[in-house]
Amino acid sequence: MNGSLQSKRGTFNKHPDFNKKILVVDDEAAILQTLRYNLERSGYAVCTASDGRTAVAMARREDPDLIVLDIMLPVLDGIEACKEIRKTSSVPIIMLTAKDQEIDKVLALELGADDYVTKPFALHEFLARVKARLRRPLPLQHEHEEAIALGGIVLDPSRQQLTVRGAHVALAPKEFALLKVLMENQGRVVTRQTLLDKVWGYDFEGEQQTVSVHVRWLREKIEEDSRSPRHIITIRSRGYMFKE
Repeated sequence: MNGSLQSKRGTFNKHPDFNKKILVVDDEAAILQTLRYNLERSGYAVCTASDGRTAVAMARREDPDLIVLDIMLPVLDGIEACKEIRKTSSVPIIMLTAKDQEIDKVLALELGADDYVTKPFALHEFLARVKARLRRPLPLQHEHEEAIALGGIVLDPSRQQLTVRGAHVALAPKEFALLKVLMENQGRVVTRQTLLDKVWGYDFEGEQQTVSVHVRWLREKIEEDSRSPRHIITIRSRGYMFKE
């Protein structure tokens, strides 16, 4: 186990979140034990799993307040487990990954994860991410939020539905949120940093390339020709603009 995962006596003090339950999923026993020990020292209740299928079952049974989910898992990998959990739950998910490839991180976020931590990591950084996710309020659900209709594209936040030129189009959660911000600011430039802040959260430490990848995926779903977009326009060195 990497030395950065070791803790020092007295380093971490308990905070007020005594009733928060965290599900930690990792197939490396040393990491699982270390994270459980330090999370419990910090005042959290902890349950653990070592494969993705068990993680999905425990997420439903234990109803945790946060899930820490490794990407590389046996039986069912973390990406697929995240997809399964997101079908029934909006619980915050922090992905753990030993990979440096941007596409793995982007895919995890695209499928509904809220944040990721790349191994090896320092425990103080990990615990800070956990605390930030638990303290962030869940997004408000607006039952009667009005649909946005622009240029043959109808986005209905209340039903989480998108219709493009009369056809229903399925969007992942981050894609939906991204398109919503762009359409709400129709005709105005929205910077990549603003999109990161609004869609992924102000404390998200991912790269702006994450936004570019998601914009490309959105174009493939809503544009008649994604190589010559009509609606989501790149404003060079500034960001993006939605045009009707």
